[in-house]
Amino acid sequence: MASVVRMLPTPEAHDLIDLTYELADKELAMKVDEFEGRGEFPREIIRTLGRSGLLGLPYPAEYGGAEQPYEVYLQVLEILASRWAAVAEAISVHTLACYPVAHHGTPEQRQRWLPEMLGGELLGAYCLSEPAGGSDAANLSTRAVKDRDRYFVNGTKAWITHAGVADFYNVFARTGGPGPKGISCLLAPSDTAGLHVQARERTMGLKSSPVAQVSFDDAAVPEDRLVGQEGEGFRIAMGALDSGRLGIAACAVGLAQGALDYATAYAKDRTQFGQAIIDFQAVAFMLADADTQISAARALMLHAARLRDHGHPYSIEAAKAKLFASDMAMKVTTDMVQVLGGAGYVADHPVERYFREAKVLQIVEGTNQIQRLVIGRSLAKD
Repeated sequence: MASVVRMLPTPEAHDLIDLTYELADKELAMKVDEFEGRGEFPREIIRTLGRSGLLGLPYPAEYGGAEQPYEVYLQVLEILASRWAAVAEAISVHTLACYPVAHHGTPEQRQRWLPEMLGGELLGAYCLSEPAGGSDAANLSTRAVKDRDRYFVNGTKAWITHAGVADFYNVFARTGGPGPKGISCLLAPSDTAGLHVQARERTMGLKSSPVAQVSFDDAAVPEDRLVGQEGEGFRIAMGALDSGRLGIAACAVGLAQGALDYATAYAKDRTQFGQAIIDFQAVAFMLADADTQISAARALMLHAARLRDHGHPYSIEAAKAKLFASDMAMKVTTDMVQVLGGAGYVADHPVERYFREAKVLQIVEGTNQIQRLVIGRSLAKD
């Protein structure tokens, strides 16, 4: 990725990108095959990245964050994803999990929890989806009933990244009537009695990233762990997802870039009929199309990020970026497997892993069908 030209806003951002490349090469690229092969979550690597300042990039410095604009944070994610997508996804999910406290918590809640969250000592999870409903979050069924100074939570959440390794769980539960206005947000520590992590899902890709259902059986959460007011949970969840979709777009761009870089190097080295296969037009055009699509996705992602950084509405642009970038990553990784031919189908080469990992990016943080629905509705309103 050294050939990617980056227009960064400050000298500090340039230093941060240089640090990210260094960490990506030394901490991630050398270890990804080992951890993915074992299906082991790299908790110490995440902690190291946190201590290097990469887990609190878009958050305020007063709480231990780096106070970087989103356009810089997303490029950090992109670089990490080009080496190890599960690590970039872990940071994106953790950043999402910090959003409720950072943007809707009281000053006391921020002071109490954010420093360890942003420093990497506490890892977060985000519990919104349920077994009977992922896209239809407004009708979730997990319920929290207040009794004196505690909320008792009952229900099951599904597809929870970091299940079993997280230190805290953002739990969106119904405290009122039906619909979005009856949902609240609770911050449950991992040792909450009645919080049970179920068997880990056997996923197609991102093998080092644990995903499982989390069930709540009269799980008692203290009332001081209510984030925002009762009934504000759905608004908090949707605000977090707007930012989270940009994180997934960055993961998609980085993953596709990693696949292109590897396939290009392979095509320069692999010879057939007396010449490097990159000199065959059929191969060169596939690489050219991939390079162009990656650049387009990156530009769309950064445009949405800059809107966010300047305080402009960016929800629809985030949906566009997530939609385009994740569809692009699926297409590019499919083509990069084809460039390698039979070699692309075996695990000896990382394009096979990139291909499997790309698929989930079309699903998480709102399926791409939902993104199209969101974008289409915005056009109808206009």
